[in-house]
Parts: sequence; C-alpha cells; structure tokens
Amino acid sequence: MAGQHNTYFNSVDWEVLQKDHPIGDDFVAFAKRSPEEIRAHQETLFARCVKRAWATPFYQRLWGNAGIEPGDIKGLETLPQLPMFDKSDIMESIAMHPPLGDFAGFEGYTDGRPPVIMHTTSGTTGTPQVLLFGAKSREAQNLLLGRLYRFQGLRPDDVVHSVYGHGMINGGHYVRESVIHWTSSIFMSAGTGVETRSIRQVELMRDFGATVIVGFADYIKKLARVAVEQGIDPVEDLKIRMISGHLGREDKQSLSESWGGVECYDWYGVGDTGCIAGEGPDRDGLYVMEDAQFLEVCDIDSSQPVADGAQGDMVCTCLYKDDIYPIIRFNTHDVTKVKTGSSSLGVNFKRIEGFLGRSDNMVKIRGINIFPQAMGPLLEEVSSFAGEFICKAERDAAGRDEFIVCAEVNGPRSEDEVGKYKALLKQKIGIDCGVELSEPGALAGLTQTEVRQKPIRLIDERFK
Repeated sequence: MAGQHNTYFNSVDWEVLQKDHPIGDDFVAFAKRSPEEIRAHQETLFARCVKRAWATPFYQRLWGNAGIEPGDIKGLETLPQLPMFDKSDIMESIAMHPPLGDFAGFEGYTDGRPPVIMHTTSGTTGTPQVLLFGAKSREAQNLLLGRLYRFQGLRPDDVVHSVYGHGMINGGHYVRESVIHWTSSIFMSAGTGVETRSIRQVELMRDFGATVIVGFADYIKKLARVAVEQGIDPVEDLKIRMISGHLGREDKQSLSESWGGVECYDWYGVGDTGCIAGEGPDRDGLYVMEDAQFLEVCDIDSSQPVADGAQGDMVCTCLYKDDIYPIIRFNTHDVTKVKTGSSSLGVNFKRIEGFLGRSDNMVKIRGINIFPQAMGPLLEEVSSFAGEFICKAERDAAGRDEFIVCAEVNGPRSEDEVGKYKALLKQKIGIDCGVELSEPGALAGLTQTEVRQKPIRLIDERFK
C-alpha cells in the first residue's frame, strides 16, 4: 500500500514556523529582546542546521576535507573554524553529481525525497546556479521578506507592483509568494521590461492603482522616466507611496523625488539565502534578520572576521535552512560593513550598511581597489547624471590599466561637462579615470537594464 502523499502544505508546521520566526508585532517584540536571548534562539536553530548538514554528502566532503568531525562543532562560536563555501563549490557539486548536485541532502530522508522547489540564480556573475528549497525553508524565506515589507510599512490595502523577473530565476517567484502569503496586499506580477513592456507597466500601475513598487532601483528609475515620456505624471497620475528594493548605495533622494517624494527602503539578500537584512522605519542601516540569519563580515583576502565598521565579504549561515540545502558559512562575495552604535528603535539586531559592491567584481587599477557598482552614487553628485552607467577596464599596449566610466547625462556632453565628472572621480577614487558621456538610453544595450534584474556594470577588456 502506497504511503501518504506528502504535499508542500502538509510538510510545514505553520505554528512552529511562526514561533521560530515571528512576524508583525511579534517580530518587533522579539527583535527588542536582549542579545543573550537572541543568541540562545540562534544556537537552538543552528544545532538543527548542523544535524541536517552532517546528513548531506556536500558537507561530509567539505568538512571532512578540513578535518572536521561530528562533535567538533560546539555552537556558533565554532563557525570561524569551519571552511566557507561559495558558488564555485556549488557548481563543482553539480558537475560531480548532475543535474542537482549533492548539496540538497536528499539521501538523508529515509522515507523518500520531500517536496522540493527548484529555481536558479540570475547568472549575473556566470553560469546560473541551481537553487533548491524544502517546503519549510521556502516558506521561512517567504516569511522573512513578507515581514520585512510589513516592518517597512506595507499594508493589507496596498497594491504592489513588482518588476522582479521570473522564468527560472528565484527572485520574482519568492517575492510574489512573500507578498501573497504573508502581507495580504494585492500583487501585480509585472516582471521585467521584456515580460511586460515598460510603457504597459506604467499604464497598469495607473489603471490598477498601484501604491508600492518593489524591485531593483535601476529599472524603477526608468519607469518614472517612461511615465513622463508617455504623458503620465508619476505624482498626479500614479499614487505610489513606497518603494522597497535593492538600492545599494544609490541616491535614494533622487529615486524618491522621481516618484513624488515617496519613502524608499533598501534590503539585501541573495538567491541561496533569501532576505538577509533590510531597512526598518528608521532607515538607519539594514537590520540583519538575526532570528534566521547569522551574518559574519570577513576580510576579502584573509577570510578572517573583521571589526565592526570595517569592510568585508558577507558570509551567511541560514539558521532556518534545516531541511533541503543547508547553508553554513556561504560566502556571498558581496561587500558590506557592520554599523556601530545603537538602534533608535530599540532593536537589538545587528545592522549593516548594505551592499557596497562585489569582491569578485572588484578591479584593481594602479593599486586602487574599485567596486564598479559604487560608481552610481558618486555620479549622482553631478546634476546632469541621468542615472545609467557602465564601467570599462582596459589595458594599453604598454601594459597600463585604464578605468573608464561611461555615463548617460541630460543636456550637453561638452568637454566642460566631461571635466566635471573627471574631477569628481579623481577626488573620490584617487586616480585619473576616463569619462565617456552619452545621451539617455544610449547605454541600454550594454547595461541590459530592460532584460536583466541586475544591470551589467563592468566590462573588463584587459585579459582578452
């Protein structure tokens, strides 16, 4: 006789899920607990993750090769002694055990494989990577983002316009699930400019009364420009009151003003981990979701933890992933630093500055480390900057490296205007950079803003 059919919905203990990761007012109350109480909660969840990891061939190999044995991991204080892993290790696992790799841990389930959700990353930094979630970890991921939206001010009566992409990519799907499952807001799944043309998107926002936009800042800025071009006033005709997305170090003020002075909130996460941190109503740094994520900031070169206030790679341990694909010390290669000082909200979760660039996309030009993604907020200081840019790294015949910033601007592209940008970059970066100015829209073919969730910001031609 066949066993009970194990569905997604009966695989989750919903009461325990919300106890481990509270939402709404319960979340705020938990976040105000003492650091000792928060740490005790983390330790309980971490022990579950370690148990699952030891049943996973990927960790048996990763930890075994480092001489780690069961019993060596005493708690979170042991983390710095454990090896990190990153996307390259996951891709190697997939190559060794195609098509899904051996990091899922299906072998550890004696009653057969449980329900599993499969997506991929966007492939921004290379070949798309397989992402796997169990029902419990998927809903925990959804809950974390849904509660962050609510913490930022999302209401049940809001209409949310999403410009996240879909297809195999995780982002658009789990953002949709987060809003629908955990906020009660109405969700408009518009997607990228390829899925729904930009002109049609602003019409949909007007016709269905969108009040919130979620997505990447670059495309949200573009939609404001498209609205104006179509004779739709972003302020009078579109009643947007809030934007929540991946703003990085971009100038929130210009994004806010383009939509009539709306509140803009930043949040950070990657496909593997889901939401790691996000701004609260105080907009004073991004709060790490410490009941679900344990975040280390480690030196880019030595991999050792750095002091608060120093830049380093974000290394994440997902305390909620104790089923499919445990994540313990995943190096995102995204750079941040921990904010010092206390939260004005009385919240005792760690705060970070947000996304400052990618260490694996950093370029060294004449001894200076440059993060291409960081150019945007610098360029915002010149009034003519139209919001889009891309960087080029080139090497001349004499072996000298050059860094060129290509920017779209409004108005004249004269030598005087070029000089303003060169002077600014010299002051901010410390080296002379080339500057190429273009009219608005001219760089779309290079940045691929219309077709990618994360625009291309660097073309490195030095090694071709």
